[in-house]
Amino acid sequence: MNSETLERLMQQLSDLFGREQSGNREEIKSVLAATLTAGLARMNLVTREEFEAQTALLARTREKLESLEAQLSALETTSD
Repeated sequence: MNSETLERLMQQLSDLFGREQSGNREEIKSVLAATLTAGLARMNLVTREEFEAQTALLARTREKLESLEAQLSALETTSD
């Protein structure tokens, strides 16, 4: 979740409390921001870039495993 999405969510939540409470609006927004930030931090989330990097690493690892399995199979065939 990027900061723009977080800001938009905070804005929508603060709008739920009504426009007549404009004096408390900044305080509510501040509390919501702190609560959302703390909640997201506890979720142990990763960024899209980190996820894509790990996905690419996993794909390379699978390719290497398949290659090694094929080599092992070839060696077992020739030794029989």
